[in-house]
Amino acid sequence: MMITGNVIAVTSGKGGVGKSTVSVNLALALSRLNKNVAIIDLDIYGFSVPKILNITDRPKTINNKIIPVGSHGLSVMSTGFMVRGNNPIVWRGPMLGRMIEHFFKDVIWGKLDYVILDMPPGTGDVALDLHHMVPECKEIIVTTPHPTATHVAERAGTMAQNTNHEILGVIENMSYFSPPDQDKKYYLFGKGGGETLAQTLDTKLLASLPMALPNENGEVPSIFDETTNLFVHFNELAQQIDGVLLHQKTAIN
Repeated sequence: MMITGNVIAVTSGKGGVGKSTVSVNLALALSRLNKNVAIIDLDIYGFSVPKILNITDRPKTINNKIIPVGSHGLSVMSTGFMVRGNNPIVWRGPMLGRMIEHFFKDVIWGKLDYVILDMPPGTGDVALDLHHMVPECKEIIVTTPHPTATHVAERAGTMAQNTNHEILGVIENMSYFSPPDQDKKYYLFGKGGGETLAQTLDTKLLASLPMALPNENGEVPSIFDETTNLFVHFNELAQQIDGVLLHQKTAIN
């Protein structure tokens, strides 16, 4: 069964910019809009979606087809379900392509409105295979404001352009830090990098997300619910993306 719905690849130039956290929380925010949402963890060497969602279940099979794991209202697949504990995956390029095809064709997804792909950073084999396998895929580029992060992220955006993938926009993550109950902003990684990257790629800056604040236990959450400072930001981001794609669909019809 092939995947239906809007396919959005969330990518970055380098690791450590919060791409997977953005992927998961964007998927959750779209789900809160009463959309049927799946998230596929294509960061095969650096899978983290099961950990972020605190998933301990494994997928089940029926008639040689895989049933994705349900969590927080999402349908989830990851190579993390296929290894024991935190063991590494050591595969060469051809295996990566087969795994992507496996996720797309051998999973019973059902009717979906959105499919969020948590991509590996950079422009390697997975990105190349995706460009050929899902030519209608749209992309979001995640960066921090730091000049090095935006410099490297530009390559991921250029690859999307060269393969005719529409870039929905740039998300500048960890844009600033605001202490609780204060309006003051501290730009710890610099300022304006996301806007500059968006201009370079001829797209828009979708969001400038603040750094997550620790909870009462001193832990920084990975899922941003209504108790966190990022809950509203992700709701607004989801509404913006849904509005853009709905407008595109209406214009086509």
